[in-house]
Amino acid sequence: MQVIEPMESLSVMGLVEVLRHLPRLLKLRRALIERWSQTPPDLFIGVDAPDFNLTLERRLRPRGVPVVHYVSPTVWAWRRRRVHKLRRSVDLLLSIFPFEPEFLEAHGVHSTYVGHRLAAEMPIQPDRDGARTALGLPSDAPVLAILPGSRCSEVARLARPFLKTASACAQQLPGLRIVTPLAGEATAAEWQRQKAMHAPHLETVEQLHASREMLAAADVVLTASGTATFEALLSKRPMVVGYKLNRLTYLIAKWLRLVKLEHVAMANLLSGEAMAPEFIQDACEPENLAPAVMGFFRDPGRVREIASEYRRVHESLVRDTDALAAQAVADLLQRHPVKPV
Repeated sequence: MQVIEPMESLSVMGLVEVLRHLPRLLKLRRALIERWSQTPPDLFIGVDAPDFNLTLERRLRPRGVPVVHYVSPTVWAWRRRRVHKLRRSVDLLLSIFPFEPEFLEAHGVHSTYVGHRLAAEMPIQPDRDGARTALGLPSDAPVLAILPGSRCSEVARLARPFLKTASACAQQLPGLRIVTPLAGEATAAEWQRQKAMHAPHLETVEQLHASREMLAAADVVLTASGTATFEALLSKRPMVVGYKLNRLTYLIAKWLRLVKLEHVAMANLLSGEAMAPEFIQDACEPENLAPAVMGFFRDPGRVREIASEYRRVHESLVRDTDALAAQAVADLLQRHPVKPV
């Protein structure tokens, strides 16, 4: 493998937030287009990052390069007009969620459902006791897992309401243990900075790259919207979902009516009902989050119902994802054979 640019360079999301990175990203994309126009690859697979990859794919495809895009943009949820760009840009889209292919095919996008790798990797029955032992947590203590996002900007916006929610829950629930998996050194530093400001006396256990262990150990999860809600579903844990966008991004998205779904959490989209309470933007505050979190601690019957439904969803999602994806790409290459040099 030859790394041309670290993939973290594309870890930018939102509308307004992208602006300061735009010159760098456009320069990088132009360089890649020039590079691969001069020496076309036998195959191009763009992984996620649609705003960056789709333009690159659309420029390579007319040059005879077979194009695969792995992970559908959320065109079924917001900015639906992107589906037209998607249709023009790719020969094959590898879809990771079961409700996507029908929408994509209806809009002329050839897709293959390969499933989500996490569904096959994560156990149907999480080892709660083993996870608690590994983390040094008592087997009988109530445990709240907090997942504030994988980007520093997400942590910066969500740490205050999440930490104050945890503090409120700790006052109501004696012996509450709080665990927080963090995505990297930068997010960990931002979390500690926010914690020093908003909850300096709150005792928490933090660890890098430990989301699966901490979700398995938890009784209830407070999480940012995103992949973490899918991980919490696969862990069969009840969750409360909170999210705050950059305010200008949120106002633009709301004004332009870019979001077309009632729910934003993947756990709710997959289960088909609002099992995970969602608190977005101004609603994402401790006075709303804390009662929702405590509601799960106080209602074990509801928790069992949710775990049962999440198990059903998990079992329905298990696929041999890597083999299916590889076969789909191999089939595409059969239809677009590599030209000899």
